[in-house]
Amino acid sequence: MADRTIDQLCEDLLARREKSSQGGGEKSIAKQHEKGKLTARERIAKILDPGSFVEIDEFVEHRCSNFGMEKTVFPGDGVVTGYGTVEGKTVYIYSQDFTVIGGSLGEAHAKKICKILDLAVQNGSPCVGINDSGGARIQEAVDALSGYGGIFFRNVKASGVIPQLSVIAGPCAGGAVYSPALTDFVYMIDKVGIMHITGPQVIKAVTGEDVTSEQIGGASAHNTTSGVAHFFAANEDECYGQIRRTLSFLPGNNLEEPPFRDTGDDPGRADISLREIVPTKPNKAYDVRDVITRVADNADFFEVQPLHAPNIVTGFARIGGHAIGIIANQAKIMAGCLDIDASCKAARFIRICDSFNVPIVTFEDVPGYLPGLNQEMGGIIKHGAKLLYAYSEATVPKITVVLRKAYGGSYLGMCSKDLGADVVLAWPQAEIAVMGAEGAANIIFRKEIEASENKEETRSEKIEEYREAFANPYVAAARGYVDRVILPEETRTAVYQSLVLTAGKRDVRPRRKHGVMPG
Repeated sequence: MADRTIDQLCEDLLARREKSSQGGGEKSIAKQHEKGKLTARERIAKILDPGSFVEIDEFVEHRCSNFGMEKTVFPGDGVVTGYGTVEGKTVYIYSQDFTVIGGSLGEAHAKKICKILDLAVQNGSPCVGINDSGGARIQEAVDALSGYGGIFFRNVKASGVIPQLSVIAGPCAGGAVYSPALTDFVYMIDKVGIMHITGPQVIKAVTGEDVTSEQIGGASAHNTTSGVAHFFAANEDECYGQIRRTLSFLPGNNLEEPPFRDTGDDPGRADISLREIVPTKPNKAYDVRDVITRVADNADFFEVQPLHAPNIVTGFARIGGHAIGIIANQAKIMAGCLDIDASCKAARFIRICDSFNVPIVTFEDVPGYLPGLNQEMGGIIKHGAKLLYAYSEATVPKITVVLRKAYGGSYLGMCSKDLGADVVLAWPQAEIAVMGAEGAANIIFRKEIEASENKEETRSEKIEEYREAFANPYVAAARGYVDRVILPEETRTAVYQSLVLTAGKRDVRPRRKHGVMPG
């Protein structure tokens, strides 16, 4: 070393950097591309602002000597880690490199990820993890398992402190799936990302079922049926665009406010077409997203989990430049009923918004909880309670707009005044009652209807009598459960005014370690 010049030493460093940047080498990179997959560094470049990536631990190597591993050593040990910026905000990132020992996780590999998670928490910045790995490195045995445990522990420690985003850009199986499951959002790339606990061969041996990896762990399965994933992407470019867009609505950490953007859309803008979207007839369907896009800045709505539990809609938008989280009953799917999946989906989204200081706007049109044996035996009581818990627990500004139906327990479940709504707005056609007018009239006026010579005519009269007396927003408004009855076209302005009103909200709760979530 002493005999070498500084230029020689610098050349040596540059050569080492070049070797590290090549991962598993040209042949392995070519194989990765043949599978339609980008390399670890190419993926990072797609997410971060150009030229902003700073790599950490690029020369880390494993120290395993079992089973000939001393002959298989690569700089970086199968994961690229570092930090950069997304729209100027610092983001920590790691990307598993399948070209190096199949992206398998060993002791050194795991320590690199743990360091990035620690730095992200210490510095209050989001962390993005890109998963593409053959799983635990068998040659490193319990050291590999310990590595996963360290990552899980840090995922939980970081939960609610910094946004954590996970990409499934290749295989992610066995214990590896639990790190993404512990993060805030999971993104899956169609026909590329696979995520399951046990593979098809194990399932065949244990249960006799013939399944494919795509059936049990593909992007479609987890975005529609299981609800494990939150975003479905047709390709990698779409996926990384989804990540950048998600980060645009979230602060760096739980002590910051969400980023404000001047969208140029007047908060006082009225849209008379809202009068035509929601029918006054309680049983007629419509698409609640048509309401959301007319209220949001520039009709821009970024839906979260659009393919799972479609009877409830969740996502991000802006009003007057302020980021908001939206939860809305979807009347065109199952009449907007709340069921197990919808309750769990909405409850989790509420808790993410609350963790990161994103105000919650609820568009309510709900006839009740979905009846049936499957729902009851599936635990609709405990899962439905998650929605009540999440709304009640949330201390961010909560604004509820009753568009039409708001019946019984589901009226409460969609953030009524009693669950802590700061502002409740209602449209003129809103029906706030214990149940719908038809069912209520059949119970209350049963004797009169049965005694009548023309039962159907009497029933219709009693239904209208009940509707006029109770199934409207004015009884609730008279008791203070509704703050304002507004014209549909006033919704955007009224929500914006409510956001301004509650901007300085402080909600002090009793000291406790943590609550106990139902289920």
